[in-house]
Amino acid sequence: MGERQNGPFQLSFNSSLKVDFQGSRVTSDGGLILVRELDERLGFGDLVAQHLSDSRHGKNTQLPLADLLRQSVYSRIAGYEDVNDAERVSQDPTFRLIGSEKTWDRGAALTSRLQTFETEMLAEEDNFRSLARINRELIAKAEAIDTPQRIVLDIDSTEIPVYGQQENSAYNGHFESTCYHPLLLFNREGDCLAAKLRPGNVHSAEDWEELLLPEIERQQKLGKEVVFRADAAFAKPEIYEALEERGVKYAIRIPANENLERNIAELLTRPVGRPRHKPAVWYKGFLYQAASWKTARRVVAKVEFHFGELFPRVGFIVTNLETDNRAVVRFYNKRGTAEQWIKEGKQAVKMTRLSCHRFRSNEVRLSLGIEKDEKKLQRRRLGAY
Repeated sequence: MGERQNGPFQLSFNSSLKVDFQGSRVTSDGGLILVRELDERLGFGDLVAQHLSDSRHGKNTQLPLADLLRQSVYSRIAGYEDVNDAERVSQDPTFRLIGSEKTWDRGAALTSRLQTFETEMLAEEDNFRSLARINRELIAKAEAIDTPQRIVLDIDSTEIPVYGQQENSAYNGHFESTCYHPLLLFNREGDCLAAKLRPGNVHSAEDWEELLLPEIERQQKLGKEVVFRADAAFAKPEIYEALEERGVKYAIRIPANENLERNIAELLTRPVGRPRHKPAVWYKGFLYQAASWKTARRVVAKVEFHFGELFPRVGFIVTNLETDNRAVVRFYNKRGTAEQWIKEGKQAVKMTRLSCHRFRSNEVRLSLGIEKDEKKLQRRRLGAY
């Protein structure tokens, strides 16, 4: 009686009815093909071959390193952040296509091989350092296409809750949890330029120079003007001095104290008359030198009186920017965008899903999460490239 093709299964109308479910031909992750095209144009495979070293022998080398790294990163992009998901995605048509020809018929890596790749091969010292270089060079390729002359850098830390007795996890009094406390560096476009996983009990600004100073040097070699901003956790005189020595402009919030408030005493009295529903806002700039500073620096204060609140909201920013007081505060307030990038990385793409026992394995997983986040951000940023 003939045959009828209907979606993923085939009906044969002969003497009997035959239903053939061909689920292996169906995928819900076809959008990864577009990301694969972007990674091809940015030379992702060439960077893997250049930076990662392969210590495998014999049949273990059947899947190239580029295929394994792509599977790790693309699985996370598609929402399969657990290595156990490799059993499912290994036969997915999309995951076959994003790899080399070797995976088209054989299929992608299974859980055991992918786990060995992530927790052993990438945990080797040279390969671990190379992950950060691959990430930064991918961003550099995107920057070469579309980058401004003025580079804005934002640095911030965040909390990563841990699952049980994980190596180097510790209680953090600020977050009131046992956690890891990574440090992240972003540019204004939302690219994560560098990341460092740290024990949970370190100060927010710990290891700031390891992330910040190499990036400043990189941008200045390209002739870019660098501007930096950070919250009060980074209000440290050694940071001011390092930035000033390198000619970097900055805006960093500093905690309020009696000496600072003494300089704006005239602004702390509520205006006379009926309170307005619209906040009354005042700005003032002045020179200030803390006991630990070697020189006086410009501080900008913002005072806000809100309807229904007895006391004003007061904030102070130390800066060497040459713009007016209102512009300094407006520039600093955009630092909140970095917090949104972190929130997106944690909630949308699960870059902080760290559940290994060994600290180095969790460092690798954070780096893979950053790689995944970068591909999404670069795709958004480059558009039709």
